[in-house]
Amino acid sequence: MTTKNTEQRQRLTADKRKQSSKESRKNKSATSHKSNKKYFNFFAFVWFVFLLPVRIFWAIAWRLSLVTSLLVALGVAYFAVGLPKFTDLIDGRAKGSVTLLDQHGKVFAWRGDQFGGIVTAESVSPFLKSAIIATEDKRFYRHFGISPRGVGSAIRINIRSGRGPLSGNGGSTITQQTAKLICLGQPYSIKVWKSEREYERSCRRTTLWRKVKEATFAIAMEARYSKDEILTIYLNRAFLGAGARGFEAAAQRYFGKSATQVNPAEAAMLAGLLKAPSKLAPTDNLSGARARAEIVIQLMNQQNYLNKAEANFAIMTPASLSSAATARAGGYFADWVMASGPIFFTRETTEDVIIQTTFDQDIQKATEAAVRRTFKNKIDDKSKAQVAVVVMNADGAVRAMIGGRNTKITGAFNRATQAKRQTGSAFKPFVYATALDLGYTPFDIVRDEPVTYNIPGSGDWSPGNYNDGFSGDVTFTYALAESLNIPAIKISEHVGRELVRKTAYDFGITSELAIGPALALGASESTLIEMTGAYAGILNGGSSVLPYGLEQLSLLGETTPLIGRTGGIGERVISNEAAKALTFMMHQVVQTGTGQRAKIQNIEVAGKTGTTQSFRDAWFIGFTADFVIGVWIGNDDNTPLKGVTGGTIPAEIWYETMDFIVNQSQPGPLPMMREKPKTTNSLELVKKKQNSLMENRILGAIWDALMGKD
Repeated sequence: MTTKNTEQRQRLTADKRKQSSKESRKNKSATSHKSNKKYFNFFAFVWFVFLLPVRIFWAIAWRLSLVTSLLVALGVAYFAVGLPKFTDLIDGRAKGSVTLLDQHGKVFAWRGDQFGGIVTAESVSPFLKSAIIATEDKRFYRHFGISPRGVGSAIRINIRSGRGPLSGNGGSTITQQTAKLICLGQPYSIKVWKSEREYERSCRRTTLWRKVKEATFAIAMEARYSKDEILTIYLNRAFLGAGARGFEAAAQRYFGKSATQVNPAEAAMLAGLLKAPSKLAPTDNLSGARARAEIVIQLMNQQNYLNKAEANFAIMTPASLSSAATARAGGYFADWVMASGPIFFTRETTEDVIIQTTFDQDIQKATEAAVRRTFKNKIDDKSKAQVAVVVMNADGAVRAMIGGRNTKITGAFNRATQAKRQTGSAFKPFVYATALDLGYTPFDIVRDEPVTYNIPGSGDWSPGNYNDGFSGDVTFTYALAESLNIPAIKISEHVGRELVRKTAYDFGITSELAIGPALALGASESTLIEMTGAYAGILNGGSSVLPYGLEQLSLLGETTPLIGRTGGIGERVISNEAAKALTFMMHQVVQTGTGQRAKIQNIEVAGKTGTTQSFRDAWFIGFTADFVIGVWIGNDDNTPLKGVTGGTIPAEIWYETMDFIVNQSQPGPLPMMREKPKTTNSLELVKKKQNSLMENRILGAIWDALMGKD
């Protein structure tokens, strides 16, 4: 019994312990659960707080992305609907171009933006196509108009370089560049922009909003056009320096060949110009263009467009410019011709114009070389003296022109056509021309002696000669050869100043002439081209000439000219006999007088020197049987030269230029008087000749009119 009770108590005790243990575990579990729940709630709260802005941002972001996508889609659709046929976008110039050809039909100058003709992505040289893609947009055929990777890379490079994110590298695809080239579809309008330059600046702006519009427009272009159509627009619109718009114009401008024919080295140079066309234009910076081309060749090799051997060969044999591209002659002449034609066919043309001119590139180069050598050897380096030269034929056809010491410049002040300077003794041939036409001869006598003239309002004037001496009785020929002042004044006063003025005007001097006795000494001002043209009238037998450089003007592709020759021989001024007599007298100027430095062995030369007061201007104008050359030297500010006369440096420049010309083509004899007249006169004895030749012609014309004759 006792044992049984003991076992029963033990079981009860065990049950109580078990129950107590369970309750204890239960209590611990409950406590642990409460603790875990507390921690869970805390972390849940923290997570909620953390995710809340993310959720808000995401909610805003996807909605914003949706709205942006819709706006972009609408923008793309809007632009795409408004895009014309791609062929309408190939030539977007607001103005046309002018191509100037020399007398042999070779190009020597361009004005305006040159468009060489259409090339397509299929017709262009494969080397050029590869060079452009390798340089500008290697993923061109894989993207949809924009390249986020390229933009990001460009921004990173710009920031690292210390520039703004939108400055420098743009990361633009070819499509985006094309969008910019066509100004996002907005054509030039004179009503909106003051000038083309302002229009182009507006098209090149790089604001953030402009970039967004550019990207949208690029996507629209991708939706509207094929890749090759976009590339074709790009090929024809890109500016490549030196006035070349499009790769065809650039290939013609720099290499004298089509863009369909360029080799790898030439293609690389053209593609390299896209980076900085004005700075790298090979006509101004050949070394820079070649250095950039080498980088392009390396890119072509890296992208497997050229193998190693082809790349090395292209680098070792860089592109060379054509002779037309390197000529760069005749800037002053080209500017003068452009100014001589109608403005709507030259400076403001909307068409592509071809102008055939009288220009001779060989003579121009020889003239420039003569000026350079003479100034180098005879003019002080510190001197600011300027020079002008005009070369023309007897009919006024201008073959060469220099308007200043800088012979490579364009758009500058042209001293040959714009500078009016005192002519000095270079005017004297018009005095003698008047007298000879009245019947006097080269062997008539005039007395070189002191004279005094009363000038109303100024008092007495007593002119002198260059050497301050007097020679007594001298022939007209001697007086002109030695450039004596007194005989010229006396002859002018004897025949009448107004008649001398009329002779000069009729020969083509359009500048205002002096009205006093000093007229005979060249106190008036004139331009070099006027004076040279007037001397051409003496050479051609006494008829006026209008100097010209434009032979004919036509539109590109047209065979019928719109404008013909703009000058030539005009009305007779003096008789042929008087012109021959004057040529004989001017021949003696070179043979024995003040112009001896212009003498060419075995060639007949005639001319006249001219030096103004205090050596401010020095002239020499002379001719052979075929060409007339006028040379002027002086300072722009009209300060004196240091001892320079017309018979020195101007005559030497004349000699060097003419020596080149006669070596190319031997001239014939001068058209001058060969026999001495049987009778001579003295100006001192003959106060007025009875019925002069000019008076006889006037009386004859009146008689013919009265008799009803033509």
